[in-house]
Amino acid sequence: MRNNFAPEIRSKVVNWKIITWYIGVSLLLVAALMTLSGIIALCTPGDESRSPLFLSAFFTGIIGAYPLIFVKKGRHKLNFREGNSIVVGAWLLACVLGMLPFLFYGEEFTLVNALFESVSGFTTTGASILNDIEALPRGLQFWRISTAWVGGVGIVTLFSMLTVRSDKSTLSAAEISTVARDSFAGEKNGSFANRMLSTYVALTLISFLALKFTGMGWFDAATNAMSACSTCGFCARNTSIAFYSNPAAEIVLTISMLAAGVHFGILFLSFLRGKPQYMWKSETVKVFFCLVGIAILIVTADLFLHGGYFSLGTALRDASFQVVSISTTTGFATRDTTVWPQLSMAILIICSLFCGCSGSTSGGIKIDRAILAAKGIRRKVSLTVNPNRVRNVRIDGRVRSDEQVNDAYSYIFCYLFILVFFAATNIAFGLDFITGVTASIACIGNVGPGFGDVGSMSNYADFPALLKCTGMAEMLIGRLEIFPILYLFHSVKIVERIAKKKRL
Repeated sequence: MRNNFAPEIRSKVVNWKIITWYIGVSLLLVAALMTLSGIIALCTPGDESRSPLFLSAFFTGIIGAYPLIFVKKGRHKLNFREGNSIVVGAWLLACVLGMLPFLFYGEEFTLVNALFESVSGFTTTGASILNDIEALPRGLQFWRISTAWVGGVGIVTLFSMLTVRSDKSTLSAAEISTVARDSFAGEKNGSFANRMLSTYVALTLISFLALKFTGMGWFDAATNAMSACSTCGFCARNTSIAFYSNPAAEIVLTISMLAAGVHFGILFLSFLRGKPQYMWKSETVKVFFCLVGIAILIVTADLFLHGGYFSLGTALRDASFQVVSISTTTGFATRDTTVWPQLSMAILIICSLFCGCSGSTSGGIKIDRAILAAKGIRRKVSLTVNPNRVRNVRIDGRVRSDEQVNDAYSYIFCYLFILVFFAATNIAFGLDFITGVTASIACIGNVGPGFGDVGSMSNYADFPALLKCTGMAEMLIGRLEIFPILYLFHSVKIVERIAKKKRL
């Protein structure tokens, strides 16, 4: 069939066949993980999640395989709009189909609850509606944490390893944020994605082995390592990491969470390539570690002086773990932070806003954008006072363009606007001020716990269905870093205009 569009219109046409083809590949990856979880259930005597997992894998596999069998991909080269549509579509469908094992299992999982748990996992938020996590069968627990591990590195980034180089580059560019790629100059998108994945797998394996040495069983060690490296915070225990009361395991998890909050390109060069100087040369990493260290010292002093802690060592232990957990948007807990002094709570809220570095698995605004914006403001003030002075914004010795600085301003503005909007929605529909605001911060930052009724030892089970839905929307917006959603809406408008021109 001939394409009768004019050349300028033809360049904007989206090839829906190739979009559905790639989304199908991503769903086959989800089906494979469901099957693996089902095999774990088979190996566990009396595990009641076998049927839900295998049935879900079958349905997901059928839906994923359909476009691969009946849709002809062709040799069309992906453009940005198509790559962006694949990323958003793959995330949405993975979350929807990822709820099937929970929904088929039943118990606490109503339709909304099952979808909430799935979205929370894939976006690595770690917010839960479960009141009794330990009652879940082992297979379903592994699936729950598998969603977080896949979501940590990115669904599309993971399956794009199987695609041709040009398509891999386009898909990685659509899923990996610009600030993450700008922070690691000189790398093509595809190469950067490869390095992210290899670093992610290596970090997970090292964390698993280290946790085994602390005395954890293989299942707990594996799931906690996956959760820490994805900075999700899902745990197989009701009281999170507090259940183990294991200082050695807390140290391992603290280091794993910190590492997962650092740019994976820098981790790759520092450890997998044996060039540790890259870690200490990075201004962003130094600022991140400095801010985390300052936050730990403030919280430690506050707990010791006003929090009822009689041992400085215990205060330091709890402060270190919780600050790192929140700063990296992991959300693991060893203490109920809702009973901590107000200064400590305020520091944790600030930590949950800015979080880790770009190119990591952590959420939030990212330290990179905060540094760009701060230096941009400083340059603005300097040029206002002395217009003839030449002053560039530099990070890690490289000059950043005005466009990059403006991108940081735009992102931070959109982030805070969305945060305030959903916080107001939470309060309007019945939540108290502390719960409503911190729940919004926790959802858009993919942090998980907040304060009030969503504290570190609480959950989202009592939220009205409407607020669970708005929370899911906020999690997805935060995980996709806002702009891919806006790009998709813009692409839909373009398609509508093209269709209208065709009718005319």
